[in-house]
Amino acid sequence: MEPTKPSRVHLPDASGIAEAARVIASGGTVAVPTETVYGLAARADDDAAVAGIYRAKGRPDFNPLIVHVPDVTAAQHFALFDDRAIALADAFWPGALTMVLPRREGAALAAAVSAGLPTVALRCPAHPVMQALLKTCGLPLAAPSANRSGGVSPTSAAHVADSLGNRVDLILDGGETERGIESTIVALRSDGTWAVLRPGPITEAEIAHVLGAESATPASPKIEAPGQMTSHYAPGKPVRLDAQGAGEDEFLIGFGAVTGDVSLSSTGDLAEAAARLYACLHLGAAAPHDRIAIAPIPHHGIGVAINDRLRRAAA
Repeated sequence: MEPTKPSRVHLPDASGIAEAARVIASGGTVAVPTETVYGLAARADDDAAVAGIYRAKGRPDFNPLIVHVPDVTAAQHFALFDDRAIALADAFWPGALTMVLPRREGAALAAAVSAGLPTVALRCPAHPVMQALLKTCGLPLAAPSANRSGGVSPTSAAHVADSLGNRVDLILDGGETERGIESTIVALRSDGTWAVLRPGPITEAEIAHVLGAESATPASPKIEAPGQMTSHYAPGKPVRLDAQGAGEDEFLIGFGAVTGDVSLSSTGDLAEAAARLYACLHLGAAAPHDRIAIAPIPHHGIGVAINDRLRRAAA
């Protein structure tokens, strides 16, 4: 893989944001930090620009993309918001929640962002760099994780450079991301039900508290949102879960009392584990060991989202 040219990496200062907005406006791709992971952004209203995302990632065209917007007013140009959607936006936007909503007829979005579905996935991110880029370019941004499709998501600019190299036009280096795992995705159904399509930092219980109703089983096995592929977030080596210790030629990722070559959190803090998850998987992928083993993670709170990513990494 060709090394990333230094000129491709910019600080997210006024000059860097302006250059990134220029790249976006011209149909290029920009890797940009959000509070979850780094996204590979392109203008969501242009078919050729969205195709550039698929080309850079090697991403299947049946996998929808999340459209990022600066606020709920902008989001309502692209989707139909009912009272439930407004309530969730009030509670969690800007933040790590993506809503899958009915796509508004005539919405100025490339068809590929919905991957043939009548819905669109929308998020208003909280990260100041992504917000600055959205407001400067004045465009909705399609932005899946800034890595090769199916691989480990990036939580630093270095991860982006290692994964995509010169496939990305520009990288805004905003340091390490805070939350470390992708946004929660919730689908609001026309029959009044709702379902979490991808667990994330905002838990199902928190969403239920706002909506006043329990979730329903996802309606269809068809992919409706990013991160639903059986094999995803893969580090390129066999992964063994629920490991109490390292086997032969295994790189052990520990948690709590299970120590390893690295630890998601030596104190058993699930928020810290989520923030460190992909960085530890990247270390495991780069280690000389043939396999990766990962300590058990409690299946509650953010642990549900962590275990979801780990199951797909091991698939």
